[in-house]
Amino acid sequence: MTDRPSYILFITDQQRYDHLGCNGHPVLQTLNIDAMAAEGVSYDRFYVASPVCMPNRSSLMTCRMPSSHGVRSLGVPLGQDNVTFVELLRAAGYDTALIGKSHLQNVTDWETQIEPPEDREGYEAPPKELSQAVRKDLDGDTYQYERQAYWDQDNPKVPTPFYGFDHYDSVLRHGFNTGGDHLEWVKTHAPETLALRGRDKQFDHDYKCPQAIRTKVPEEHYSTAYIADRAAEWLEARKGNAKPFFLMVSFPDPHHPFTPPGKYWDMYAPEDMPVPEAYAANDWDPPEYVKIAERDRAADPSLGQMAGYSVAVSKQEALEAQALTCGMISMVDDAVGRVREAAKDAGVAENTVQMFTSDHGDHLGEHRLLFKGAEQYDSLTHVPFIWADPKGVSGERSADLAQTHDIGSTILEHAKLERSVGMQGAVMAVAGGEGRDAAHIQYETQRTQEAFGPRPRVHTIVHGDWRLSMYLGKCQNELFDLKSDPGEMRNLWDSAEHSEIKASLIEKLAEMEISVADRVPLPTAQA
Repeated sequence: MTDRPSYILFITDQQRYDHLGCNGHPVLQTLNIDAMAAEGVSYDRFYVASPVCMPNRSSLMTCRMPSSHGVRSLGVPLGQDNVTFVELLRAAGYDTALIGKSHLQNVTDWETQIEPPEDREGYEAPPKELSQAVRKDLDGDTYQYERQAYWDQDNPKVPTPFYGFDHYDSVLRHGFNTGGDHLEWVKTHAPETLALRGRDKQFDHDYKCPQAIRTKVPEEHYSTAYIADRAAEWLEARKGNAKPFFLMVSFPDPHHPFTPPGKYWDMYAPEDMPVPEAYAANDWDPPEYVKIAERDRAADPSLGQMAGYSVAVSKQEALEAQALTCGMISMVDDAVGRVREAAKDAGVAENTVQMFTSDHGDHLGEHRLLFKGAEQYDSLTHVPFIWADPKGVSGERSADLAQTHDIGSTILEHAKLERSVGMQGAVMAVAGGEGRDAAHIQYETQRTQEAFGPRPRVHTIVHGDWRLSMYLGKCQNELFDLKSDPGEMRNLWDSAEHSEIKASLIEKLAEMEISVADRVPLPTAQA
């Protein structure tokens, strides 16, 4: 037992691959995360299973694709019938803790955006309990722990184990508007901060980009600092404890709204940020979804102030969003340093693998867009991944393809624990595995959109130097040569010259879709 390694997984929300110093950002300083990279292996081709929070975080936990674990889009809680890799660690004797954002369940009470089916005249509708083809109690009591109504009760506390975590300090939502254990802590330890929360309470500023909010919440009471403090305390309490552990430290930043507190607000200047290619490409013919986004923003300049989907932005707005994002990431980097130091002080660092990743990216001006949506650009699907094993190699970069749902499989392999039948993640080379030869990405959303149609769905493959995406609905399918066109500005789907590579990628995508069709539950008899 005591010979088994421990693990710390740092995860951010909505951070692109290229937004780390060690991954080549020309301005952003991330000294602590860079130090982690120098101690281990940095992956240059790491992709999400789905470029949106709930599906990808569920893939992280289950080592399965969205079509298998059932969280195909935002708004679908992760069913308790799914086994998580954290449960397997716990069953093997690991102490397990999650500090920060979970988002495995819904955090709002907003109505769904799915248009209800219309009953045809003369036809009888099924009763409510039979209206969906699968029976699930996803609106039951065990799926309410991240909604504010649950936390408005007296002495709220999430029952554990929570998806395998025995310890859970929760931070709900983003920016100044966090909830869960963080808000309960603020009420007790810094009640004066409550009056500083809100869009109407911010400091004056001259930024014009959507959701730029100069919060009055001080750095020491902001969610990033709270998470670092709780994680450090949890590690410090382990002094002399020989049991192995898995600790997930999950930051809500740098997801919008853009609210870096205190010194982090003006740590970076918009004029120092790299200008996305789409603002300089005079001959670029944007895809229909970009044209629609630009038309809608021109008609309503306030669009995007509340939205969580892709909106069109000017070059200046894009640079502002980048600068504020860098400020939020720098605060996360300082928090990572605090937790890493706590691991050293607790005497556990020498037997602890430390990892860093994010759940998806943000356009941040690429293709003149901000936030995220059904688009499958590299800025949304490509994220950082660092594996720093004190007993492994250091200072290496890997060109291997890997994905979010490979993380749990790799941890289990490294810990010499068998996976559950039906887990689909590959084992990365850092744990002696063979990795994968293609990345497979699935996306779905509730909201009907003019460019994509009702309930857009798109599946993607990244293989070799190519990215192919097939949209179910109105949007044109896409094929990009990532070597000659890394900015994904020229869609080659209709190019006769590329018909052969397109056909081979479609075949490969079909094979991958078949490979992740569920093999569980297993048969209970021959027949």
